[in-house]
Amino acid sequence: MRTGPLAVVGAAVLWGTAGTAGLLVSADSVALAAARLVVGGTVLALLAGTGIRRVVRPGLLLAAVAVAAYQLCFFAAVSRTGVAVGTVVAIGSGPVFTGLLSWALHGRRPSGRWSMATTAAICGCAALIVGGGAQAGGQVVSGILFALFGGLLYAFYAVMAAGAIEKGARSDAVMGVLFGGAALIMLPVLLMGGIGWLGQPSGLIAVLYLGLGATALSYALYGRGLRTTPVATAATLALAEPAVAALLGLVVLNERLAPVSIAGLVLLALSLVAVAVPERTPESALESQP
Repeated sequence: MRTGPLAVVGAAVLWGTAGTAGLLVSADSVALAAARLVVGGTVLALLAGTGIRRVVRPGLLLAAVAVAAYQLCFFAAVSRTGVAVGTVVAIGSGPVFTGLLSWALHGRRPSGRWSMATTAAICGCAALIVGGGAQAGGQVVSGILFALFGGLLYAFYAVMAAGAIEKGARSDAVMGVLFGGAALIMLPVLLMGGIGWLGQPSGLIAVLYLGLGATALSYALYGRGLRTTPVATAATLALAEPAVAALLGLVVLNERLAPVSIAGLVLLALSLVAVAVPERTPESALESQP
């Protein structure tokens, strides 16, 4: 059971590499996101095989729509507010919405430690990204609303996936339904945007990595992690994504981190450790006694 949080963090590490990989491509960000989902979702659906038919439910099909809609909301948000603010609101609101939805739908009230650690992690995430100096611009109010809706969509498909897995569904089949369905939805978006850029070696390599590594493998790990990790905890652990992105920018792209970003990185790391360490329950305390 202790490997669950590690699987979720592994998924977040892969998600954090997506931004750096995307720099290899000159394609529109929406087209790139669509290509990523088409490739990754197709692979996840193929890996699940006939197991998909056993877990197809209206709730999971609606969650597949949420997966695709999240991508569109996220890019609509960052185009209006800027990358920093849009990312902070979308990624930062995800764990909050996840905890609330998990409480409302599954009756799992978040613990006090989760609430404190998640608040600290969101603050660290905000300091890490905003410390880069990016400013909000454009239609800020509508952009923030898009970002908040994106965070709610992420929470919805995460909670629906966790609920299905908790009831005994195979995690690979659940992810196959979610992302295979999202791939079908995003295929027209990809085709309408044009696929000529995929003929370039850099574009093809980037999309293959984003689809196979940052989507298929990452969500396979995420699904495996959800088998034993509460979805609210998993959503907070996923905040490792911006930390990895910042470190890659520092090491690979020779970017510099401001002092406030470094402080945010440390705060985020400590918060994730606090969430990942299993809480000591009365039952576990009794079991540890000789």
